[in-house]
Amino acid sequence: MLNPHPEHCAVLGREYPKKIIPLIAAAQSSIDIIVYDWRWYADQVGSPVQLFNQEIIKAARRGVRIRALLNHEPVAKILKENKIDARVSTSQKMLHVKLMIIDGEIVVIGSHNYTKSAFELNWEASVINRSKNLAEIFGDYFENLFR
Repeated sequence: MLNPHPEHCAVLGREYPKKIIPLIAAAQSSIDIIVYDWRWYADQVGSPVQLFNQEIIKAARRGVRIRALLNHEPVAKILKENKIDARVSTSQKMLHVKLMIIDGEIVVIGSHNYTKSAFELNWEASVINRSKNLAEIFGDYFENLFR
């Protein structure tokens, strides 16, 4: 039988919401996010990206500490309205990372933005890594950018 929670897992194209939403739903304590492009499609409630967005909100409502660094002020505003510590990058350098750290032990990193195009149309590739060591390294990276 295959391990349902392998140490590393490829996430290709349209698989992103199917593989990442359950990780968000299972988060116990924290989710830290850095993402280049994050969009909110309020009029497309059942779309994969909105299901992803709603799972983030549900996690925050059940007490998971969520922090996000992004480039898109309208989404940051929505996140803040939902008790999420969301900040827009003010760095002179481009914020181009697509990173999620869940509970200090799961790292999701790759090319997926949180957009309809990334979830449904583009050629995208990301990976899920279950590694406390990797999560610590990327956690330090997150903290340095989030400050």
